[in-house]
Amino acid sequence: MSQNDVLIKQIVEEVLKNLGQAEAPKAACTPKQECCKVTAENYPLGEKMSNKIKAQSGMALDDLTLDKVINGEIKSEDIRIAPETLEMQAQVAESVGRDAFASNLRRAAELIAVPDKRILEIYNALRPYRSTKDELYQIADELENQYNCKINAAFVREAADVYALRGRLRAE
Repeated sequence: MSQNDVLIKQIVEEVLKNLGQAEAPKAACTPKQECCKVTAENYPLGEKMSNKIKAQSGMALDDLTLDKVINGEIKSEDIRIAPETLEMQAQVAESVGRDAFASNLRRAAELIAVPDKRILEIYNALRPYRSTKDELYQIADELENQYNCKINAAFVREAADVYALRGRLRAE
C-alpha cells in the first residue's frame, strides 16, 4: 500500500467516525495485492488458511470430506487446485527466498486453464527434434492468446530460440 493510499484510508476512517460509523468498510483484495500477502507464517495453508482455499470448481477446502467422496458428491474438478491457491503457495515460497519455486508455481497456475490433453501435446512438441521454431512460436501464441498463459508463452518462445541455437529443432 502506498503512502497516499494509507493517508486516504486514514482520512476516510476519520470522516466515517465523525458520521457516527465505527470504521471504514474493508476493501476486498486479491492474493497478489500487498495487503493480502501470504508468508511462511501462513504455512501450511490447509491448516492455517483453509477458509481461503477453494478448488478449481469453487468448492471450499473445508467442504471436501470423505463422506462426500463416498457418496459421489465430489467430482474431479472439486479436487483440482485453483490458480489462486497456487499463487498463495508462490507467495509462501517467495517469503522464504525460494523464487525459482515460486515461478514454477505461477507457471502451473497459468496452465490450469489449458486442457490436460493439450498440455501433453505441448509437452511432446517441446521435446528436442519434435517441432520447428515456427510450430513452437505458434504454440506460444496459442498459450498467450487463447489461454492467457503469458509466462508459459514466454517460456516456449525461449525454448524455441535455445533449440534453434543448439540445433535441436525438427528439420523443416
